[in-house]
Amino acid sequence: MSVPATVSATPARTAALPMLALLAGNAALALGPWFVRLADSGPVAAGFWRLVLVLPVVALLAWREGRKRPVAATRLRWLVAAAGAFFALDLAAWHIGIELTRLGNAALFGNAGSLVLMLWGLVALRRPPRRLEWLALGAAVGCGAILMGRSLEVSVSTLAGDLFCLFAGLCYVGYLLPAQRARAELGPWSVLALASLAGAPLLLAAALALGEPVVPATAGGWLTVAGLSLGSQLIGQGLLVYALAHFSPLVIGMALLTQPAIAAGVGWAAFGEVLGAGDVIGMVLVSAALVLVSAARQQQTG
Repeated sequence: MSVPATVSATPARTAALPMLALLAGNAALALGPWFVRLADSGPVAAGFWRLVLVLPVVALLAWREGRKRPVAATRLRWLVAAAGAFFALDLAAWHIGIELTRLGNAALFGNAGSLVLMLWGLVALRRPPRRLEWLALGAAVGCGAILMGRSLEVSVSTLAGDLFCLFAGLCYVGYLLPAQRARAELGPWSVLALASLAGAPLLLAAALALGEPVVPATAGGWLTVAGLSLGSQLIGQGLLVYALAHFSPLVIGMALLTQPAIAAGVGWAAFGEVLGAGDVIGMVLVSAALVLVSAARQQQTG
């Protein structure tokens, strides 16, 4: 009796690993705004440390990955480096927005790039939106109106924070499109390493230009930026790199919904950010939009 039990349990455990990696990766990324709030460096400087502290590990993984692949064209590498500038702009705007708005809003608007990618795909295919795509756009617009209206009720600064996070989500598309194009040829770790090498100096320059404190002042400050770097850049991105190869776009899109929920929970527990009925409705709408986007993509590829 023991042999069949072992044989049947092993595949089940193996199949569960990608799902655990997907959920854990999203959870790690959702904690990023909390670390940004706690950092005693400036928000843009925290983005610099996020890229730099784990860069040796990412570079080592990229080197190991590159040994198994043919040498990529120099033009493709420069394309990824240029995409790193958008990655830096994304982190700078998002981290500034995190300081100004609620953590749940920051996570929600930071994922706005999903809808932009859908529109980009429609432009590339030269066709009008289908029913699911129209529904996704309507849900996203409704979500944005409700959440920004709620932020304006609190103060003008929280509305500005939402706009910064929305802008960050748009900038992420400028990174993601060329990164996805280069991913198959260069490999995911190589893309991340090149983008980090290009983006880190830009974040440092921006932090200095804004007059932010760059170097953490305390041991706790160093632990905070180290947690941000390990959690968001290495663990979060690393687990997603592993999980993306195992799931359909629909499952990936649904898993993204855990990020705003976790971020909102952290904002409530750590900073007393109470969610109102409008916030809950907005989250439901953006969740529906992301699921509809993923379903529409699956229809296109299915």
